[in-house]
Amino acid sequence: MSIRADQITDDDRVFMALASPVRRRLLDALKQSTHTTGSLCALLPELDRTTVLQHLRVLERAELLTGRKVGRERHLSLAPLPIKRIHDRWISDYARAAVDLLEDLGRA
Repeated sequence: MSIRADQITDDDRVFMALASPVRRRLLDALKQSTHTTGSLCALLPELDRTTVLQHLRVLERAELLTGRKVGRERHLSLAPLPIKRIHDRWISDYARAAVDLLEDLGRA
């Protein structure tokens, strides 16, 4: 089954972006602190700059990172809201049930 480009949702873009181990490594680095494009490229010496920039574009389209220009550099940060949206949709009900179980155990 094929999905047309006009059928791809924001959540689909997030899942597709997270499917790549390289992009997850980039997000892990951005979770720790803000990085420049150059510093992210340096974290992945096995990849050329063009490939890293392509991965960053995928993350930007999924709205998983934000960037701002500071002089000649571009500073990138993790944007957690798309991941929170995924959490709320797929995980929060299970987490709530686990908390309720712990509460029940505490009362018993």
